[in-house]
Amino acid sequence: MPASVTYTSSGYWYDDGQIAAADVLNLFRRYRAADERMQRRTRESMEMGDNDLRAMRFLLQSRATGRSPVARELADLLRISTASVTALIDRLVRAGHVVREANPADRRSIVLRTTESGDQRVRGTLDGMHGAMMAAAERLDPAERLVVARFLREMTDAVDTGAPAPAVADQPADAAAATGLQQAQPV
Repeated sequence: MPASVTYTSSGYWYDDGQIAAADVLNLFRRYRAADERMQRRTRESMEMGDNDLRAMRFLLQSRATGRSPVARELADLLRISTASVTALIDRLVRAGHVVREANPADRRSIVLRTTESGDQRVRGTLDGMHGAMMAAAERLDPAERLVVARFLREMTDAVDTGAPAPAVADQPADAAAATGLQQAQPV
């Protein structure tokens, strides 16, 4: 038997053209484990903690949409205190990834913006992987994308709430609404 044979949840080594729900969940677990390994490599390569990396992603997404968030938004996103977010921002500023600027709408507060070098560092670390992920998604036809998007939304809801998501048709008029997705910004 070749070394590449994978046993399915049915226990048989041959492919009968079917994939069981348990097989899908096992593949999803493999993806999540691979994602965790990638995040660990990224944190180590960039010498950042998990919250630091999440903050950079948020700030990069904000930059891509022309937004300049304040520290409170970052604290809310990360579910940390304002003192902790200040320490996090201090680290990112010292590393040259982020700058603080006066808030043009309220000069008493500051806004946060990634630096060009911070942007380039994150993108340089993640661009290859993001390109490969986008290529995999682009190989799906529109109907497959809807099914995958619905599945991922339902999995997210199940993990977040422990309850199944409401059923959604596979061919909705508004795919973004049906899948719970907004237009993604590449980071």
